[in-house]
Amino acid sequence: MGSLSANAQKYTYKRIYDEFYDEKPVHFGFLLGFGSSRFRVHHASSYVNPNDPTLTIVSPENVSFSVGGIANFTLNRFFDIKSGINIALYGRGVDYTLKSGTVQQELRESTWLEIPILLKYKSLRRGNSRMFVDAGFKFGFESNVRKNALATTRLNANTSDISVEYGIGFEQFFKYFKFTPELRFSHGLTNLYVPPSDPNSYANDIQKLYAHSVTLYLMFE
Repeated sequence: MGSLSANAQKYTYKRIYDEFYDEKPVHFGFLLGFGSSRFRVHHASSYVNPNDPTLTIVSPENVSFSVGGIANFTLNRFFDIKSGINIALYGRGVDYTLKSGTVQQELRESTWLEIPILLKYKSLRRGNSRMFVDAGFKFGFESNVRKNALATTRLNANTSDISVEYGIGFEQFFKYFKFTPELRFSHGLTNLYVPPSDPNSYANDIQKLYAHSVTLYLMFE
């Protein structure tokens, strides 16, 4: 009896929250996102011209922020479809280092409406936790376009984009909600570059601009 009692004390009951969560076809929630974003720069042929004044053209990392809603559709035991509508704030820019030693900076601050569509593969649930990976596409539309943008000398870019996205995260179930942190990578597929109206602009040394971002999402469902 003593040994049975000792063995019993080794096992403690752990409450399973929202045990039948996956039996519901749709779940809704919201998210907050914190990350960094930049352009992937492809140089034009004029960039290698020895008479060109630019020495380097790079796009530095800048902080990004997003907030939005989540819609999660259960397909089966292992797969879900994730979507929603997000509002994202970006500050992507380009730094031109001139052969004279000076640095010219151009920053494009923008607000985007984004709709991701991702296929999620989730592991078996272990108590109140499980891991997942997801991948898919994101459709983005800039919402604060300046009507006279083409007439300015500032850095200009197209106002719609399609990105391929993939991420990894885990789900933690609590009594009243599910908390899901996820690290997600996004690579733009659309060339966002718009040639400047000024023929003397350093941006003429650019041929293509693609969006790139890394974001930590904190999701609550």
